[in-house]
Amino acid sequence: MPLVRVSLRRGKSKEHIAAIRNSIYRAMIESFNVPQNDRFIVVHQHDADEFDYDSNYLGIARTDDLVIIQIACNNTRTVEQKKAFYKYTAVLLSKEPGLRPQDVFINLLETAKENWSFGNGEAPYA
Repeated sequence: MPLVRVSLRRGKSKEHIAAIRNSIYRAMIESFNVPQNDRFIVVHQHDADEFDYDSNYLGIARTDDLVIIQIACNNTRTVEQKKAFYKYTAVLLSKEPGLRPQDVFINLLETAKENWSFGNGEAPYA
């Protein structure tokens, strides 16, 4: 039940953005224990003056191709699962659309299962 928000600089092609969405979804399915069809991804594009980041925080050299991925998800995964997901996501995004692993920033926002309603005003996991 992840809700994925992707932020990046404006100007990428629709194919590039689709590749980002597809790679993240694939990584969630294959390494993050997300069921098929659980796909809720929104992309936010920003002008340069709206996208501020440190180009060398923690010694990681970032470029203007930085993609910030924030995922709201259940608090049910182990540290090992999270680390595997981070690594696999960076690998897939390096293949398609060709991002540098240094330009893949991931943040998880974990929440309890009862904090989700997918429609009809119902909480199916509560």
